Amino acid sequence: MRAVLQRATRARVTVGDETVGQIDRPGLVALVAATHDDTAKDVATMARKIADLRILHDEASVADTGAAVLVVSQFTLYGSTRKGRRPSWGAAAPGPVAEPLVDAVVADLRGRGLEVATGRFGAMMQVELVNDGPFTVIVDTRES
Repeated sequence: MRAVLQRATRARVTVGDETVGQIDRPGLVALVAATHDDTAKDVATMARKIADLRILHDEASVADTGAAVLVVSQFTLYGSTRKGRRPSWGAAAPGPVAEPLVDAVVADLRGRGLEVATGRFGAMMQVELVNDGPFTVIVDTRES
């Protein structure tokens, strides 16, 4: 699994005119993608990284502070631009594989008692956030 974590003071996701997920206080926006061979181990690693990385102010983590998390699925994190002018999405898991994995990350985070909002899997979403810092890191479970 792969994620881009952005420290944010607030964020929201809309689909059409509907707000489907929102955090109104400081926390993280986690853009999360799955690849074909991700497993429950990758889910656990990703959730642990999102919860425990000390990337908030004063080297605190989401778990330390109870900060909010907005999780948004984003298959494009597995896009390849190695050849030509059109990205290849071949490394991204198809929806029926990816959706349960992203849902499992959300469930794991909620199981830790964290406030977690989400986007809508597979929808055309508008993601708005106020990046705090700006501060952005990339997490890849294969590098853990």
